[in-house]
This record gives sequence, structure tokens and C-alpha cells, in this order.
Amino acid sequence: MEPYTRTIYYYETDRMSIVHNSNYLRLFEEARLDHLKKCGVDYLEIEGAGILIPQVEAYVKYIKPLQYGCSVRIRVKLTGFNGIIMKYEYSLFNGNDIDPSATGTTSHCFLDEKKRLPLSIKKRMPDVYEKMKTALFAQ
Repeated sequence: MEPYTRTIYYYETDRMSIVHNSNYLRLFEEARLDHLKKCGVDYLEIEGAGILIPQVEAYVKYIKPLQYGCSVRIRVKLTGFNGIIMKYEYSLFNGNDIDPSATGTTSHCFLDEKKRLPLSIKKRMPDVYEKMKTALFAQ
């Protein structure tokens, strides 16, 4: 799957023109939503069905700083999915660099709109479940 690519904006940086650490999670989210879309999963459709997907865990390893104006490529990999929890890995690259500028992981669960115990997406949206399972094994 093609990586998610975009330019780093000035507002995402600190006074040293380096991307502020909090913005890496935002980049992960953008890349994850792009990945879901490429898998044929519509996030708005999931929310429209009354299902929320909160992040329950996140980790970022900062290796080399990303800076204002650079083009960032984000490789996203779905590494775990059982219909209740999904896990992703991310590798961020500055332009055409071979070595990553940062890596990370996030975990998410599926909740109903009342934010109760995690629910099974397999039972509520079997088509989404199948697309996610296909994405997991296609990598």
C-alpha cells in the first residue's frame, strides 16, 4: 500500500522549526484514516453507525527531527485486529530518506456511543470486519 505523504506545516513546529512532539500522534491519525480509506473502510460510516474508535495506547520513538517544509512519508501497517481491538505500526520518513525519522504504535478499541465496554465490530458491521481482516493479512 502506498504511504501517506504530506508537507509539514509551520504551525506544527516549535521555535526551532522542528515538529512538536504532540503532532506526531496527529500524523499517525491522518495516516491511519488514510489507511482505512485505502482498505475500503469509511470512518464516517462507522461513526454514523454509533461506533467510536478511541485510542487506548500510543508510543512514539523520535529518531531524527522532522522540520517545517519537509515532505513526510508515513508507512502504516495494521499489526493486530480481532474485531474488538486494532493495532497499528507507523514509520515516518523525511522525504526520500531510507532511515525513519520516527516510529510508533497505537492501539484502538471499538465502543458504542454510550462509551460502554468494547464491542465486536464483527457483529455490528461484518463488512468492515472482513475488510479489516483482509488488510491485516494482505500486508
